[in-house]
Amino acid sequence: MAFPNINPERLDLGLVSPEELAEANPVNRAFDTANARAQSKPLPTEKSNRHQNWTTGQKISFRIAFLFFIAISLPTGASWYKNVFSLDWLHLHYRDLYDVARFQPNILGRAKWWPAWMGYGEWVFILLVAAGLGLVWTAVVRWRKTEPRNYNLLYYWLRVVVRYRAGIGIIGFGFTKLMPTQLPYPSLGLLNTNFGDLTAQKIYWLSIGIVPWYEVFAGVVEVLAGALLFFRATTFWGAVLLFGALADIVYVNLAYDGGVHGYSSYFVLLAGFLLVYYVRDLYNLLIRERLTVPVHFYPTFRGWQQVARIGLKSATIGIFLVLLFWIQYLNFRYDPYKQPAQKGVRELRGNYQVSEFRVNNKVIPYTPLDSIRWQQATFENWSTLTFKVNRAVPLDLSNGGGSPMRDINRTFELTGVAGGQRVFYYDADSVNHVLYLQDKYRSFDGRRGEGGEGEGSPSPKRNKEKTRSKGNPTDNWIPTTAQARIGPEDAKIEAIARTTRRTKGIQSEARQEDGKRKRMILHYQTTDGSHVVLTGIDENKDSIRVVLDRINRPYALSESTLNAGTY
Repeated sequence: MAFPNINPERLDLGLVSPEELAEANPVNRAFDTANARAQSKPLPTEKSNRHQNWTTGQKISFRIAFLFFIAISLPTGASWYKNVFSLDWLHLHYRDLYDVARFQPNILGRAKWWPAWMGYGEWVFILLVAAGLGLVWTAVVRWRKTEPRNYNLLYYWLRVVVRYRAGIGIIGFGFTKLMPTQLPYPSLGLLNTNFGDLTAQKIYWLSIGIVPWYEVFAGVVEVLAGALLFFRATTFWGAVLLFGALADIVYVNLAYDGGVHGYSSYFVLLAGFLLVYYVRDLYNLLIRERLTVPVHFYPTFRGWQQVARIGLKSATIGIFLVLLFWIQYLNFRYDPYKQPAQKGVRELRGNYQVSEFRVNNKVIPYTPLDSIRWQQATFENWSTLTFKVNRAVPLDLSNGGGSPMRDINRTFELTGVAGGQRVFYYDADSVNHVLYLQDKYRSFDGRRGEGGEGEGSPSPKRNKEKTRSKGNPTDNWIPTTAQARIGPEDAKIEAIARTTRRTKGIQSEARQEDGKRKRMILHYQTTDGSHVVLTGIDENKDSIRVVLDRINRPYALSESTLNAGTY
């Protein structure tokens, strides 16, 4: 038998109904007196007056806010819509949906006539425009002497737009952490880099990457925040989670010079706007300690409106929670976001000491001061050779992100790394034991991963480069017979992970190669990989002979228990 939940607290608050008291008659006599006393002294109760008539100042503020948040919540670039309508839904890449979810205000583009203000200048511009249009709206209303019938209804729909914009965006962001590919576990080459040769941003990213289960937790928080925002009843908790999690990311990016403070601030702004709705009730409850009964305005949906509402919500949840999870999982398993996807030559994998180094048949003895001799070498599980020389190389300050489809353009291994670290991508002719190596570093004006990168709106300069490259033939520096044995890059991952975007992206990026990368062609001789001899032509067209002996290099860092990619 279940007894009514009658306790002194409920009695004091007057929350026990007469029916409950009657039902609990054998035990409620002791509370009758207290209940009567409670009923006779009604506690001060605050009910929201949110739905009373709006003041003039509130209306003007709302008009400005309405225009501002609609402008920043809806995509403004034509490329975003072009991307949406060109998706191959049968062979989706995770980046397809990620780019749908990832956009932010981008009206000015890269205009130089307006100050950037650390990436917040565009927001100020839109706010000023919204303020001007909001005042025009006010003037028109007064001139025509007609008001919108229901400001609460407008406010409701504005919150719906902001809720879904924030929810979709943060879920796209969160899945790259839930399936830890955004901040990958350090490669061997990165583990071998001196701490002082890493930028602050790189140190932060690696410090998260070495604890993948923490990264997963961060992803759970972000995805949960987004999921809660899809429902009116849980919007408050979703906004609280979103505000707290992304405010931390904003500060981290500012402190470590991460470069994505603008996009994370964007979600803090949206979450802050959603929380404004609850400020009055929270103040009454937490500060004034008054009994508060929130009153919310919801429009009534009937017939086709209800069907449309449920249908759109179900489609959104199905696409951005279920489908995106699945394709993100495939990406994690077979085609990690910032990590090369192709398997490297199995017998070569590991750390090596350079036992012998010859240039043009001249032995160069080891010295840490020599600018030509390799000091150490590493073959990763994937198709990357890393070695170190005592010669400065340009520092790539990007975050290694973007959306490259070719392994050679996935540069997380070299971004933010100084100290003469060289990183080469290679195609392996495993029949003749030849490596065709290309430098992964390529000069870039700007910071990859900044601003509206994900909106699919490349800079004018990139468009020009792309246009120029259309007429160029593919850069065939690898002999045709060797290329036939190497095979196409697209086919070198599991079939289930192959997508239309990856296929087209590999072809497009290959056409954009201008042949300016530094290259080497090296024959390798080994039996089991413990002793490797490399001979061939280096990046300076000199003949080299490098003898490598594998070393077991213990690290204080524990091996990751959650690794992306299948090698």
